[in-house]
Amino acid sequence: MTTILVVGGAGYIGSHAVKALMAAGFTPIVLDNLSRGHRDAVLCPDFIQADLTDRKVLDRVFGSVRIDAVMHFAALTYVGESVEDPGRYYTNNVVGCINLLSAMRKAEIDKILFSSSAAVYGNPREIPITEDHPRDPINPYGMTKYVMERAMEDFSAAYGLRFVSLRYFNAAGADPDGELGERHDPETHLIPAVLMAAGGISDEIVIFGDDYPTPDGTCVRDYVHITDLVDAHLLALEGLNAGGMGGCYNLGSEKGHSVNEVIETAKAVTGRPITVRVGPRRPGDPSTLIASSQKAKEELGWCPIHTDLVDMVGSAWRFMLRRGIVQ
Repeated sequence: MTTILVVGGAGYIGSHAVKALMAAGFTPIVLDNLSRGHRDAVLCPDFIQADLTDRKVLDRVFGSVRIDAVMHFAALTYVGESVEDPGRYYTNNVVGCINLLSAMRKAEIDKILFSSSAAVYGNPREIPITEDHPRDPINPYGMTKYVMERAMEDFSAAYGLRFVSLRYFNAAGADPDGELGERHDPETHLIPAVLMAAGGISDEIVIFGDDYPTPDGTCVRDYVHITDLVDAHLLALEGLNAGGMGGCYNLGSEKGHSVNEVIETAKAVTGRPITVRVGPRRPGDPSTLIASSQKAKEELGWCPIHTDLVDMVGSAWRFMLRRGIVQ
């Protein structure tokens, strides 16, 4: 059985990837420092609590078991926090990634799937955004993702590393069983934040600006269901295992939904009122972000099926009810 080291496997996307790997017959090993993840979200038996900045631990892990490939989900991801504390982001994201790549090279492991982000593009110059769009991040978080991608490109050119960088737009929803879902603290993602307002966990949802050049004045984003997202990882892994060299791929539904649309969908799904307050725009928020995912469809054979916003919001709501996050 193929063994995959999943770093950040206790987090939102990483835990879903572990579940999918197990269902597909792989043997995942999770390494996570639990600074943002949850131990009870790790569904595989092999778990190591450790930090990517600890190179000695990585060398011990790679020296103790034959690992065939690595999946990286261990980055810090809050844009605002990265502006306030860029040192923490460069240390965790960039230094941690370099440690991991160096330990992989020492252990002669040449395959990695990397959790990247549309944040590498910065403000869009065209919609939809293709992989050829210039990488011009506008915050430290996006810059760390860009630097990590560049590091993998350089390791590939010099040492033969084969990598796939999957640039997510807005991950959303929960697995169909309701077993896993989003549990961020603080919660900054729109869909769970809106559902928390519907469930009475928060008093209101704040819309950051309603005067954008969009149909209803609120920002438009591309949401991709977590199940479809992890399917892309398995397809990318299949390609690397077959000898492919990898590449960079956008993952989005290729549909745009406004903040108001998300709120109205949440009202319909939950059957509950949601108090809304309009606040000022946030600096650096583009009006519209929509992916072109054609490259992933053509080269990976990716075919997202949970593209309906009701499905994404509904699965997130069912998870929150099951976990007792809302009543």
